[in-house]
Amino acid sequence: MLVGVDVGGTKTAVVAGVRNRHGLRVIGRRSFPTEPASRSWPATLGMICEQARAILDETASGAGPAAVGVSCGGPLDSRSGMLLSPPNLPGWDQVPIVESLQKALGCRTFLQNDANACALAEWRLGAGKGTRNMVFLTFGTGMGAGLILDGRLYEGTSDLGGEVGHVRLAEEGPEGYGKSGSFEGFCSGGGIAKLARAEAAKWLAAGRAVSFCPDAAALESVTAKDVGDAADAGDPLAREVLATTGRYLGRGLALLMDILNPQRIVIGSIFIRCRRFLQPAMDAEIAREALPGAMRVCKVVPALLGESIGDYACLSVAVDGLERRTRGNLREEGR
Repeated sequence: MLVGVDVGGTKTAVVAGVRNRHGLRVIGRRSFPTEPASRSWPATLGMICEQARAILDETASGAGPAAVGVSCGGPLDSRSGMLLSPPNLPGWDQVPIVESLQKALGCRTFLQNDANACALAEWRLGAGKGTRNMVFLTFGTGMGAGLILDGRLYEGTSDLGGEVGHVRLAEEGPEGYGKSGSFEGFCSGGGIAKLARAEAAKWLAAGRAVSFCPDAAALESVTAKDVGDAADAGDPLAREVLATTGRYLGRGLALLMDILNPQRIVIGSIFIRCRRFLQPAMDAEIAREALPGAMRVCKVVPALLGESIGDYACLSVAVDGLERRTRGNLREEGR
């Protein structure tokens, strides 16, 4: 039995799962509002433990879990098990989440940022299954990455491996990750909205109609979802905006192909929903920018786990942690 904890800014989910020949099966789930503004982190950790015990009582007659996996937005320190002031969890400063859950639940606990956790899930169970070198891109509210290199999760020296959203792709462009023209600036929900607002303002000033933004007063309320819906309905500006995003997505992917030489790049969220508007420009830019040998061996595919990815992600952190511990013990015995 494994327990997974998916800590988000608005909602926290606690799931129980078991390993089987297909990988992982979720057998229980509970969730509750995180409410960082009105509830202290110790209180939230207490609720996590309460929900975990309730699920274990329901599914395993009170038997303790083999391990707990925690997925949470960064910054964090996976080695020390600390959350380091995540922006979506105000007040959660230097939170010893691993130590706290280990003491309360009596088992090994492991921590990863959410992009790494999702990478593990898609690699084990989804679109990256069967690969040894895979990149997972979130492409949601922000742009983060999880890297599977040579059959293992790569975190980097200080848990910053895969922070591709900060890479600058152009001197000018929407701001994302604190940098204008960044990968996240062009390829994220917030970035698409900013790009659409800027282009819609130009169209409106020229007297051209924009279906997703009737007038200048509505500019600040434009979202990436509005752009996607308008593109589905045939709006030319919405499709132009997504083509621009697709072009910069291709530029970023070409960098990843050239540097990491992966077999597969798996992309979630907005790519899944808007793929037909993004992919033509993306493919053209990859063909223009990437090394032919790197491009030839790499497939760019949508994530497969859909809305359940968060559950499988935190459980995959538990599995990965146990496997790392086993590998470490084997190395010690082989000395």
